[in-house]
Amino acid sequence: MTATRFTAACVQMRSGRDPLKNRDAAVAFVREAAEKGAHFIQTPEMTSLVERERAALFDKVGPQDRDPTLAALREVARERKTVVQIGSIAVKEGDKIANRAFLISADGEIVASYDKVHLFDVDLPNGESWRESATYTGGDRAVLAETPWGYLGLTICYDVRFAALYRALAENGASFLSAPACFTKQTGEAHWHVMHRARAIETGSFMISAAQGGTHEDGRETFGHSIIVDPWGRVLAEAGTEPGVILAEIDTDLVTDARGRIPTLKNARPFKVEIVSAEEPSRRAATA
Repeated sequence: MTATRFTAACVQMRSGRDPLKNRDAAVAFVREAAEKGAHFIQTPEMTSLVERERAALFDKVGPQDRDPTLAALREVARERKTVVQIGSIAVKEGDKIANRAFLISADGEIVASYDKVHLFDVDLPNGESWRESATYTGGDRAVLAETPWGYLGLTICYDVRFAALYRALAENGASFLSAPACFTKQTGEAHWHVMHRARAIETGSFMISAAQGGTHEDGRETFGHSIIVDPWGRVLAEAGTEPGVILAEIDTDLVTDARGRIPTLKNARPFKVEIVSAEEPSRRAATA
């Protein structure tokens, strides 16, 4: 029988340039969350390393089967009998890097993994250009992972801007959605809260997202504000910018309740887009 209540925790970090220090910090926070009663614990995007210099990043990253953070968090999940979601770590995939999330069972086994689908490639008006695709390889599949409380939809950071992904996950059975992140301070201040509440409300799902926060060793400044939102869009727990742990009690019956009151998943209908030219009405009048 599926349990209907559990305690979820988000681990907020300020990962730096040393993967082993980041590993140790993540392990300590996961243990802290478990001691506080968490049954499900999530770490942020790039738990193992925040490094903007490409050469240094490739030098410090290895294949999945030799990643020290993944190994350590599998062990602590087993030790504490707690489900752990690694928001993501960087793992080497050929000549690029995968931004990969993992769901780990309370037995320390890897239940599922997910590679971030949407990569941030942009040319800004101020002349700045960002090309995640130059370093990272994007995923090509959405992932639902089974937990003792229902299905969890795995996504990462920039994915949160693509509402169709979350709708697809919810339509296929997700009760919980996650977007662990390394959001910049500027975009976080503008969009973080509204997008998390919107994704929760649109799908009638919980949103659980751990984040990086503060000024990192590589100079990056991230928004923090790890957040847990219920299916009605209410914020159950939220961090500030400092590293630490937040917790919230999750009642899965709220998913059924929200979807019953606002049945958008059931009421959605297929439709076509009709494009009408402004010239067409006058052309029709001239030939009548």
